[in-house]
Amino acid sequence: MFNECKVAQMAAFFLIKRGGWMSHLKLMKLLYLADREAMKRHGAPISGDKFVSLQHGPVLSQTLNLMDGDVESSPNGWEAWITGKENHELSLNRTSARRDDLDELSDADMEVLESVWADFGMMDRWAIRDYTHTSCPEWKDPNGSSIPINNKDIFIAIGRNADEAERLAEQIEKERAIDKLFSSL
Repeated sequence: MFNECKVAQMAAFFLIKRGGWMSHLKLMKLLYLADREAMKRHGAPISGDKFVSLQHGPVLSQTLNLMDGDVESSPNGWEAWITGKENHELSLNRTSARRDDLDELSDADMEVLESVWADFGMMDRWAIRDYTHTSCPEWKDPNGSSIPINNKDIFIAIGRNADEAERLAEQIEKERAIDKLFSSL
């Protein structure tokens, strides 16, 4: 279910909005908040990534590995869009990008990204980090380690009742299992 090309285009969207570069921390928080907002609106994240609590707040696990250069990027994936992390900054790896270039993102995805940018784009990295600490109750302080964030906890935090949260979280896990099955063929 994780889609590297899609998450790279999500990141590119935010970098374009910011003028082509942004702090690693702020970009990660925007990506997390976009997935969270998509879960609120549509019942599923955009990226398909798994979520983890780290010291500076919630993150997209596989996306963080790509940001940090800990895993190899696939063709047309992260490195096709995003240039490495120098001084904790990431930049767009293209001179320009239009809506047509962001072909992995649906119109509904774009609406979510626009909304997240409108709400959080003007925050600096520390303000958005603090926001995720205080306004995302699914995040738990890992005390120097990491703690997985359950999709059910996110659904409850964004206002779904326990039964609906369980059903939506199970649906995401079923889709992951199907994707895993087909990717191993």
